[in-house]
Amino acid sequence: MLVFIISGLVILAYCSQASNERTYQEVVWAVCGKLTGVLCEVTIAIYTFGTCIAFLIIIGDQQDKIIAVMAKEPEGGGSSPWYTDRKFTISLTAVLFILPLSIPREIGFQKYASFLSVVGTWYVTAIIIIKYIWPDKEMTPGDILTRPASWVAVFNAMPTICFGFQCHVSSVPVFNSMQRPKVKTWGGVVTAAMVIALAVYMGTGICGFLTFGAAVDPDVLLSYPSEDMAVAVARAFIILSVLTSYPILHFCGRAVVEGLWLRYQGMPVEEDVGREQRRRVLQTLVWFLLTLLLALFIPDIGKVISVIGGLAACFIFVFPGLCLIQAKLSEMEEVKPASWWALVSYGILLVTLGAFIFGQTTTNAIFVDLLA
Repeated sequence: MLVFIISGLVILAYCSQASNERTYQEVVWAVCGKLTGVLCEVTIAIYTFGTCIAFLIIIGDQQDKIIAVMAKEPEGGGSSPWYTDRKFTISLTAVLFILPLSIPREIGFQKYASFLSVVGTWYVTAIIIIKYIWPDKEMTPGDILTRPASWVAVFNAMPTICFGFQCHVSSVPVFNSMQRPKVKTWGGVVTAAMVIALAVYMGTGICGFLTFGAAVDPDVLLSYPSEDMAVAVARAFIILSVLTSYPILHFCGRAVVEGLWLRYQGMPVEEDVGREQRRRVLQTLVWFLLTLLLALFIPDIGKVISVIGGLAACFIFVFPGLCLIQAKLSEMEEVKPASWWALVSYGILLVTLGAFIFGQTTTNAIFVDLLA
């Protein structure tokens, strides 16, 4: 899957340069046409909105444990002071840190904070691996499955994998934020980034599961005792990572809302620069407040990921595949037949794979609802 994921990022950079567009949805709109462009915009809005909710839930999960350590409260204890309440701490963190980072027009300034969040994820992985090699006495693993119950279980994991590796929506603005945006350089950057992500996910996933077995929490850090200081530092790094990730995803969602509004009003961007700042602040505040309210009343991150995981497959496979097909169809006379057919076939493969994963997620969601 990593090969397909990296190729999707390279395809998007190539199409961005060819179409001279600076956001994911504008690239799809320019290359694939109006209908696909509108569908892409709606999908991005839903996905980024849901992901922002998931990020706020993650902040709440980690803060609960950190506050328990700082206040020296036993897990599952009685009543706590109002300022340690989950809803208050999420709201305060979001207002003080996430909201100011979400208002600016560009995201290039986030490169420094994002570097710290990458270092933080390495630390989290290192702690989980160390805790597996030298476990604490009170940590006993549950049942450890050595193989999936069926192939269906394997395919059910794909949407979550896609959610973990989905950075395609924000990749186009990041590519255009480079000092010298070149597809060849970008290919090296995204390959290195995806290899790092693979190492982090493999180390965290395997060692976290082997430490706790079937009893592992969907948010693995919640499985560790609150009083463990090394894990508490890891939780702080996770919060830092999410604090820098929310504004980037919000930027992509806001760009979609802005584009839809301008098209609805029939106004080109160039003719409406004067009101852009006012709209941007209003859009940011509405987006921020809605995601915050939903995060406060949906405490389970698994429910959010189950809804938006399938959409990630569309951004990784379906839309890049369609862009590749359309780009090569327009270059039919300039490219050698063998090369042309190979690239178009690869685009069809991407679309098929993404449609399969999305269909699998949708079918499972409907089936679970029917059972419920």
